[in-house]
Amino acid sequence: MSTEPVSRRARGLRRRGRAFAASFGIVVAVLAVLGLAGAAASVAQGPRVTDVQVDPAAAVSASGSRLIVTTTQSLAEVAESQVTVTPATPFTVDTSGRSVGVRFALPLWDDTEYTVEIEGVESVSGGPAASISESFRTPAAQIELLQRGEDGDTIFRTDLSGENAVPVFTHPHIEDYRATSAHLVVSVRTEDDQPALIMTDLDGADPQELPLPGDGFVSNLQSADRGELIGYTFSDAEISADSGRESMLFTASLNDPDAEAEAVAVEGADPRVAEWRFVPGTDSILLLSFDGSLLLTGSGGDGATALGTALSIEGIARGSSDAVIQRIENMATVDLADAAEEPLVEPDTDLGGVSTVTPLPDGSTIRTAAVLDAEGPTGRTSVSLVEEDGATRLLTEIGESDAVVQVCVSPSARYAAVTVAPDAIDNPYDTYQLPLPERTETRILELDDGVAVVALAGSSISWCQVPPV
Repeated sequence: MSTEPVSRRARGLRRRGRAFAASFGIVVAVLAVLGLAGAAASVAQGPRVTDVQVDPAAAVSASGSRLIVTTTQSLAEVAESQVTVTPATPFTVDTSGRSVGVRFALPLWDDTEYTVEIEGVESVSGGPAASISESFRTPAAQIELLQRGEDGDTIFRTDLSGENAVPVFTHPHIEDYRATSAHLVVSVRTEDDQPALIMTDLDGADPQELPLPGDGFVSNLQSADRGELIGYTFSDAEISADSGRESMLFTASLNDPDAEAEAVAVEGADPRVAEWRFVPGTDSILLLSFDGSLLLTGSGGDGATALGTALSIEGIARGSSDAVIQRIENMATVDLADAAEEPLVEPDTDLGGVSTVTPLPDGSTIRTAAVLDAEGPTGRTSVSLVEEDGATRLLTEIGESDAVVQVCVSPSARYAAVTVAPDAIDNPYDTYQLPLPERTETRILELDDGVAVVALAGSSISWCQVPPV
């Protein structure tokens, strides 16, 4: 049998193999050149954006949200001076690998377009700098309001127009509630007059009852700005001189709804808590005990710092460590970061008898006061903004027939919510543990100019950090 055809075929296969190898090598070389050219072009252009992460809804509801920009190259450290946020808001900057993050120190305004510009962004290995500009729009504000009624109590969710209210939770007896970023926590009394805390989603779905320390009364319900942490004071139904818990402070995590609430007990201090607040941006608690001691402590009662005596805690602004405290001799601002204290700034206008002070993140305050004339009290109530330097501006005045129930501020400090009892003389309080007038109205104002936004039927707007007093 002849081998010549096989030899010719073998030689042809070898030639085609060598041709393929040569072609493959050329392709690889071309791709390598193109890759190097692309890398060189990328370096020549400077870092380019490949991904942007931001949650506008979270940015409106709480401080500490971030915009994270990821680029094509590992970055040199970006300084705060290279970043501009419009509209202006406090921020910090961090750089990690190919990403730069801008953290907003305060909640952002609702329904507003924000632009973040970063100048002089450079690769860690050098090369030309690039400029980055990213924009996003925050959603319109959503709030919750409580309406009590003869046929049951309802928490409504609505926008600031008041025209799109939706009932999200209904119960025969709602004492109070708080809204976190993901949940509603509602304090109710059951048909057999037992306390219950019910956690739901923000739309009222998936209700779940939280464990309570026992049979008794829940009061002073509050929620932390972040972390799905709540707290409340609890008193046993039966208290005697020798037994029973009275106004003890407990905290609980909504991330672990089956866990028992944790008592906040400060060693050596009166366990009964008259007032308390979560300190924004920390896991600390400021509390005022029954004996008048003001204490700053961890969430479990550990590492407490004594801050003297006080009559009341007026408030702590979101995104701030400054607390406004009513001392025996005066009202003061206490920096909880270092315990520095100074008297509350005097307004440049005589407001008369100030009844409440609501602190804001920029050091200003909202103050309610009885309006006086030459003959004394008029029955009207002023609501004024007092700047950090004492400059005072009237926001609104409540007529003599109405009474102010509570003043709260939106997380972004864009709005004030003034809850009033219309026709106060003919508007009796109900008989709940936390009583409210039978008719309430919440009036929302722009803090920049005092312009009225809307008036809504109901009370206990979800912006409030504490219950009405």
